Amino acid sequence: MPRAIVIRAPGTNCEQEMLRGFELAGAKAELHHLDALIREPSRLDPFDLIGFPGGFSYGDDIASGRIFAMKLRRGLYPALRAALDRGCLMIGACNGFQTMVQAGLLPGPGPGEPWPEEPPAQSVALTANSSGRFRDCWVPVTYNASSRCVWTRGLQDLYRDEADAALMLPVAHGEGRFSAPPEVIRSLVDSGRVAVSYGDNFNGSAESIAGICDASGRVFALMPHPERFLEWNRHPAWTRLPERLRALPTPGTVIFRNAVEAAAGVAGR
Repeated sequence: MPRAIVIRAPGTNCEQEMLRGFELAGAKAELHHLDALIREPSRLDPFDLIGFPGGFSYGDDIASGRIFAMKLRRGLYPALRAALDRGCLMIGACNGFQTMVQAGLLPGPGPGEPWPEEPPAQSVALTANSSGRFRDCWVPVTYNASSRCVWTRGLQDLYRDEADAALMLPVAHGEGRFSAPPEVIRSLVDSGRVAVSYGDNFNGSAESIAGICDASGRVFALMPHPERFLEWNRHPAWTRLPERLRALPTPGTVIFRNAVEAAAGVAGR
């Protein structure tokens, strides 16, 4: 059975939902505090999957996810690099995405390049929504079929007959607008590292980007919350959803299932 760890800190939330996502997908999941891992980085060694939850870590002081990210860079990067080298899968949702890009875990090295000894410099950002307002709602998304992302594999095709109803995810953020230099954006698109896009680009993200992965497809983060969509009765119109759709797993469930199955494949080699 693959083992998953969700890393919490003061101010994070949805860690229990992320734990449940891993467990419903067949992993054994545990919650650990960031400071405990920094004191003893070897605690990461047994895990096949790592989750960074949403929320407002450390009150989002300075900037969203900044303190969490700097603590990762200074105190845990060697252990995270070792996890990446052994094929560990990682996910970040919302504040977790903000944390991962500032920690240098995304977008990661280019295709075929190894993870460096030192944390990579930040190359993309999640900045204030173009509206200047915090948004808490459900939004349409697309899962890019050409993406190399392991977590989102097969999603767009699975719901092709009910795309308008199924391809939605909840968001809750004020700093979710994806931003990067044009050459970085082009590299992400050309290399298949754009995994999820907004259907209406409500926050003004470059190229409507909602989530990206690294070159291996195993490290993934997004601003929407897939862990909040593990049952159809979380959908804002769930009572009107057709039975044939509700017979399928939700997109959130599929995302975690894809990763756990990939982790099980690595563990079984």
